[in-house]
Amino acid sequence: MATHRIVTALLALAALAPAAGAISRDPNGVNVNAQGATTVFITFGGLADQVPVEATWCGELVPAAPDIGLRCDESTIFGRLPIRFDQSRLSGDRRVFTDVMSIPPSVARRAYQAAERGETSSFFYVRRFVSTTGGPDEYVFVTCRLAGGGARVPLALLDVELGFAVDTTVLAVPVGSQPPPLAAVITYTGTGRLRGRWEVVRPGDEPPSSRDLLTEAALPPEERPLQRRYSLVERFDVFLPPAGRVVLPGPDPRRLPTEIAGLHQVLLRVEATADKEGDSNLAAAGAGSGIVHSGAVAGFPLPTLRYYVGSAAEAAALASARPLGLLLPAAGALPAGPATFAWNPVENVLAYRLEIERTQDGEPLLRAVVQQGIATYAAPPWLAERAAGAELRWRVVALGPGGDPVEESPWRSLKFE
Repeated sequence: MATHRIVTALLALAALAPAAGAISRDPNGVNVNAQGATTVFITFGGLADQVPVEATWCGELVPAAPDIGLRCDESTIFGRLPIRFDQSRLSGDRRVFTDVMSIPPSVARRAYQAAERGETSSFFYVRRFVSTTGGPDEYVFVTCRLAGGGARVPLALLDVELGFAVDTTVLAVPVGSQPPPLAAVITYTGTGRLRGRWEVVRPGDEPPSSRDLLTEAALPPEERPLQRRYSLVERFDVFLPPAGRVVLPGPDPRRLPTEIAGLHQVLLRVEATADKEGDSNLAAAGAGSGIVHSGAVAGFPLPTLRYYVGSAAEAAALASARPLGLLLPAAGALPAGPATFAWNPVENVLAYRLEIERTQDGEPLLRAVVQQGIATYAAPPWLAERAAGAELRWRVVALGPGGDPVEESPWRSLKFE
């Protein structure tokens, strides 16, 4: 076993200097929390007619021949990247791939248990890239070194909870009055500056998408300025010590708008900051020049906090309304035949838009609009053929007057056998 691990280590060192034309990445090694989750922004460069597919964590690598690089030893796999945490995107001219590596606590626990048994206290994150022109697959790995959750681990948000000082689902605020104070409870790894702003979505504003609710550091550089902006309430800039948890006070309640009746949403917008433990060097990744700052990265959309300006009865009716949710099909694989999609209907909308796209690159495969009163859709038989075995995801968007989105369901994974 010791000899095998030495050979594996030598192979890994050799792969740090890839052959000309191979895919590069930065960072190529990171410290990760041995006792919980870790999130890291990674840039891959040098793709040539290749698309990323699955991502896997494992304890050992073996040669991928006849493919390129080193792949996971199947007997040492710790886990695979959950679809709900996959925020990766092909970037630029599709020769660059930005990835948010969200290590679940279960993977860290298995790696820690392996280290307790005397195995090496590091493991690997392996991305497989498939050629669209019939070439060999290419495997690219990042070394994950077990450490504490403190100063030498990338600054990343692991969990965020927003709440007012009163316990209620939807807060009712009379017109012209002042809401109670609010705060965000944030669990994180690493240390550094947490910088951002509090914004409010007013009645009539287009609601934020799931990409709008990501922290800036989770997005490719060219997508960051495109996040939708809303009414600025207050900015914040605080230092996070390597403690792992902080209570971030909300904005001055007197600055929250209450002059217009209707539903308001408070947004916590977190900006990217410099973090040497997780920043990407584009030159090292073969993706250009400069540094992509990724301090305060998160692998999930941040929650929002709602308050209703108007009467208490109106707010209670709004709180009891059933949110838009997906019913069928369940997440997972389906037979390669016609599929029927179903969701629960919601009130006060004009229509629903069903969206189905490829998970790996966001390429739309189907868009269908269904009128209010109908909450099912039978997909055309060509959908499975067009999917070509790729991992898909689907959601439903509720549309209001003028076709504007008013509510959207979470994404759900789907794959035809």
